[in-house]
Amino acid sequence: MENLEQELKTETQVSVPTEEKMNWGRFVLDIIETLALAGILFLGINAVSARVRVDGFSMIPTLEDGEFVLVSKVNYRFGDVERGDIIVFHFPLDPQQELIKRVIGLPGDTISVQNGMVSVNGQTLSEPYIAAAPAYSGNWTVPDDQLFVLGDNRNDSSDSHSWGFLPFEKVVGKAVVIYWPPPLWEVIRHAKIPATP
Repeated sequence: MENLEQELKTETQVSVPTEEKMNWGRFVLDIIETLALAGILFLGINAVSARVRVDGFSMIPTLEDGEFVLVSKVNYRFGDVERGDIIVFHFPLDPQQELIKRVIGLPGDTISVQNGMVSVNGQTLSEPYIAAAPAYSGNWTVPDDQLFVLGDNRNDSSDSHSWGFLPFEKVVGKAVVIYWPPPLWEVIRHAKIPATP
């Protein structure tokens, strides 16, 4: 009888550590699997989108300083940039900076700003989305593989009227959603600018 009790105690003592090892092993494996899945999701999301904070007032009233915007990196892989699109791009004069502006002119377009009105290929634009009419003037013809971009706050925006054309290769993607702060959450509306060259 004593031998049987002794054997049961020994078996119990041996099985508890083995069971603990199995639980710890499973726990560590679960953590590794979770981290791997999180890494794959992070890389996948970053491959198709970017998140950008609006710094400054150049896109008022469409976008406010401090808002966070979700940017689609895939739109222009499957489609073309259109006049009126709001895009994020690497600033040509300082590629470390990302700016957000509205596309006004495509390659071959002639842009004219005169008397507070913007014209594309001779057609004066109706722009209900701007803060105020531009207080500057000029004429530009957009070269191949370049874009002409302007901020919606025309008189407080560093854009193509001041630093020139935007090479298409600098485009990060199309702004699609304001996601922060939550009360201002909304899908970004892109204007249609019909102006054929």
